[in-house]
Amino acid sequence: MILRMALAMLLSLGISLAAGPGLIRWLKKLHFGTVIYELGPAHQQKQGTPVMGGLMIVLGMIVCLILLHPWPWQGGWDLGLGLAGISLLSMAVGFADDWIKAVRKRHEGLTPRQKIAGQVIAAAAFSCWCYWNPRIGSSIRIPFTGAEWDLGIWYLPAVMLLIIFYVNSTNLQDGLDGLMGTISTVGNGAWAAVALETIFLLGGDRTVYAPAAIFAIGLVGGCAGYLRFNRYPAKVFMGDTGSMFLGGAGVGLALVLRQPLLLLLIGFCPVMSSVSVILQRYYFKATRKFSADHQGRRIFLMSPIHHHFEKKGYSETQIVSMYAGITTILSWIAVLSLLQ
Repeated sequence: MILRMALAMLLSLGISLAAGPGLIRWLKKLHFGTVIYELGPAHQQKQGTPVMGGLMIVLGMIVCLILLHPWPWQGGWDLGLGLAGISLLSMAVGFADDWIKAVRKRHEGLTPRQKIAGQVIAAAAFSCWCYWNPRIGSSIRIPFTGAEWDLGIWYLPAVMLLIIFYVNSTNLQDGLDGLMGTISTVGNGAWAAVALETIFLLGGDRTVYAPAAIFAIGLVGGCAGYLRFNRYPAKVFMGDTGSMFLGGAGVGLALVLRQPLLLLLIGFCPVMSSVSVILQRYYFKATRKFSADHQGRRIFLMSPIHHHFEKKGYSETQIVSMYAGITTILSWIAVLSLLQ
């Protein structure tokens, strides 16, 4: 088991490193460059940087899952199949968004209605698959307690909302060189550890949960290889293709391991990106409506909150280091929460 996981990490790392230069050249040839939003931070030097670099992570994951999937195969209820499904469905929405931005040079990409429609379809399919999967069902584990909570039929709408929220949260998080790749490397390492704990500490069937461990550790290698090209100054961006793929993968791992509440720890940084945007928007609307001068106020200099730190004078590398440290500490707490 451990040897297979080590091979998965090394294989996905090698694939990502090997595929990177060719993918970047191909994206440049097709003129798939990013379009910088003029109202954002001063990132104009990044205009035209190739986007859709997340495809190198996707390639590594697919190869690892095919070549190193533990046997026997569990059929339609196989956790590896479900994880690949939600990740690729989420990626498809992001890919369409990137395509419109890169080819048509339209910063908005898909309309909000189109994006949500695609995400609802992906979320509905995966939530139903989890609900009727005999290895998952409607019960979730409660961290630090060893208890379980059966949501019954309410599992379906709750999980759909969670998937949509978390995939969009990871999309918002991908705003600085190396940021999403770094916290994903750390976070997926934590999910790999949780999968191992599920097998060895919680009595989970190895043949059932091993694909989740392989999947998570494969993402660690893929993201680490991607960082070779995305660390500051970035040669390529993962785009919505990569960020939504990683969002689907992260929430998928949380759900198949029946640990969605651990997303508050392992996925704290992406979650806070969404929270900062929500707080900023509603606070601005409320203060504009009730203030005497009808001028809206802001909590942050700019949202998502990593741009607030930029406005405060922190460099991209400083912010990435801070987020990596936070994710590492909270991931350790998440892993330790299963030790009863």
